[in-house]
Amino acid sequence: MILESKAAIQVQKPIKEVFDGTVNPEKMTKYFISESSGRLVTGDEVIWKFPEFKEQFPITHVKTDKYDAISFVWDPETTVNITLENMADGSTLVKVNEKGKEFNEDNLNWALENSGGWANFLACLKAYLEYGIQLRKGAFDFMRK
Repeated sequence: MILESKAAIQVQKPIKEVFDGTVNPEKMTKYFISESSGRLVTGDEVIWKFPEFKEQFPITHVKTDKYDAISFVWDPETTVNITLENMADGSTLVKVNEKGKEFNEDNLNWALENSGGWANFLACLKAYLEYGIQLRKGAFDFMRK
């Protein structure tokens, strides 16, 4: 059995704006990461840094499809797929799916934590794109060691 973490949210912005907010490091550093070596572009690899972790995370196997799909690997066992769907009211439905780990107790904990993590990512994305609010600012300072 393969584990999967999922989250979804509707953002009251057009799909092109949400796509750019999801691949553009200048925007991503306002709600998700603290640093990136570049934009998410098909075939490229980038390095992400988060304010609450000392480690850097290589982002590999990047694929983007017009304005409706982004995928990448940041954990050798899993693939992250982000899909964007144009809604009738001009908003965008954003779905995140990360899967690939085999079922065991450690990986079950991973799936539960990552589902919450992706839900947080989406809430932060929505707050930033719709209102310019940076929800992550100071939110995880307690995690720094």
